[in-house]
Amino acid sequence: MSTDPLENPKKGLFMSERFRIAVLVASVRKGRFAPVVADWFTGQAALHPKIVVDLVDLAQLPFPGAELSARLGAADGLVILTPEYNHSFPGPLKTALDSIGTELRGKPVAFVSYGGLSGGLRAVEALRVVLAELHAVTVRETVSFHGAGAQFTPDGEPKDAKAVNDAAAVLLGQLVWWARALRAARAEHAYGT
Repeated sequence: MSTDPLENPKKGLFMSERFRIAVLVASVRKGRFAPVVADWFTGQAALHPKIVVDLVDLAQLPFPGAELSARLGAADGLVILTPEYNHSFPGPLKTALDSIGTELRGKPVAFVSYGGLSGGLRAVEALRVVLAELHAVTVRETVSFHGAGAQFTPDGEPKDAKAVNDAAAVLLGQLVWWARALRAARAEHAYGT
């Protein structure tokens, strides 16, 4: 049995204040913009002293999702990084979420979105409904990029770095707060009992 509190959250619950956060990249399209946003966001998350990042890219995972299930099950929280397609989120993300069972129950989920005029926010609103059915807790703050391609330099850095880095810090702070509270609740008694 592991003594690593990240592998055994009940042991050392209050000694370890680090949280494994899965960052799920939802776009699988060829030529996708997702890696640019994911590189920036995982860099921001890695700066947070309470977070261990697990980048989970749907384009790199086999399906059906045994690996996805295991990685989401091991996470203390999730950030879904999604574009907006046709006023909603990508079909492969819905398939992935439909393929899992209880892995997200009683866990926090935050969003980083990108797209055209809406910045992917319509995708986020649709995802909140799906995640409620999975018994996840969605974080209020969202980071979104309107006209995403124009928001980054050719080197993949946000043009308005201070504003988006500050927004990411708020999102991550809320995510860690919920991850801590929900980890303690799950350790005290099983979800739904």
